[in-house]
Amino acid sequence: MIQILNYLLIIFACVYAILVLWMRRGWLMLQTPRNLPIPTKTVSVIIAARNEELNIRRTIESILGQNFPIELLELIIIDDHSDDNTSTIVREYAEKGVKLIQLNENGRLNSYKKLAISRAIDCCKGEIIITTDADCRMGPNWLCTVMGTFEREDAYLQSSPVIYSEERSFFERLQTLEFLYLIGLGAAGIGNRKPTTCNGANLAYRKDIFKQMGGFKGIDELASGDDELLLHKVAERYPERITFCKSAEAVVYTDAKPNLKSFISQRRRWASKSTKYKNKGVIALGISIWFFNLLLLIASILGLLGVKLVGLAAIFALLLKMLVESFFIQPMTSFAKRNELLMYLPILSLAHIVYLVYIGILGNVGKYDWKGRQVK
Repeated sequence: MIQILNYLLIIFACVYAILVLWMRRGWLMLQTPRNLPIPTKTVSVIIAARNEELNIRRTIESILGQNFPIELLELIIIDDHSDDNTSTIVREYAEKGVKLIQLNENGRLNSYKKLAISRAIDCCKGEIIITTDADCRMGPNWLCTVMGTFEREDAYLQSSPVIYSEERSFFERLQTLEFLYLIGLGAAGIGNRKPTTCNGANLAYRKDIFKQMGGFKGIDELASGDDELLLHKVAERYPERITFCKSAEAVVYTDAKPNLKSFISQRRRWASKSTKYKNKGVIALGISIWFFNLLLLIASILGLLGVKLVGLAAIFALLLKMLVESFFIQPMTSFAKRNELLMYLPILSLAHIVYLVYIGILGNVGKYDWKGRQVK
């Protein structure tokens, strides 16, 4: 049995290394956009907000301060049953053209966010939809860079980078490094013409394509997935029309989770959508990575218990994991101008083993709390 464990560990370590190197290729295949055209299409920026009185003003100011033709821009904020001053703050910007929609649903839903986005799309004027979150901020050239790339590439759906910033603790800096890894994986999948993941905090798509895909129909019962599962819908028919805007000007900045409880809750929500993936390749990829980390965890525990026969295989697998991960993530930290975060990679690689196995199980069972609601 120990011998089988050793063989499996070495095999899956090699498979993992090949996958990570392939993903690095995908990132390098993406070109930084230059000499972008002046955007000509109308854009509706949509934000679903719930109890965001501390953040929403900064986000609105960031969007209204864009170097972008004001006649082409529409900003819609949907208040998702907030019990704070979110709506009051949004109304202050009514004279500047900011539109407010308030949800008032009596029945219990599992995905209020998808409902909010759908309501906004039903009444918006833009040809292109861009979603972001109520706790995000952007540089002044964000919108023209995203839209310039979108129009030049004639995209149907475009993902753009999201990066954590303004960290206040070691735990938040660790999250920033891990999140760069996740954003890099999503970008690399698009670079390899195998889209797997994206982030709804910086996502653009054509309104007519959203309608053609049936909107969120078929995925609307999940609390998460307004980004990834929509990406998979589009990728099923038009994988070549999905792009990634690899530009520092296109970055949306947001905050890491302040504590372990909120972090676990967020990651459980993200993991919960994995059961709805239709692409068998994406499912196989996720299971392979999860199983490799499970093998590493088992081998590590056995090694700590004194089973010496698994020691060399576990050390080989762990060192190979750290090596290829550092090789993959270094271009991401350079892109974000955060190379100092690389010092945390050994800690993250070790913590990631336990965290990934735990979240992989927890994300697919039971309910969890999100924004004060119990969802599943």
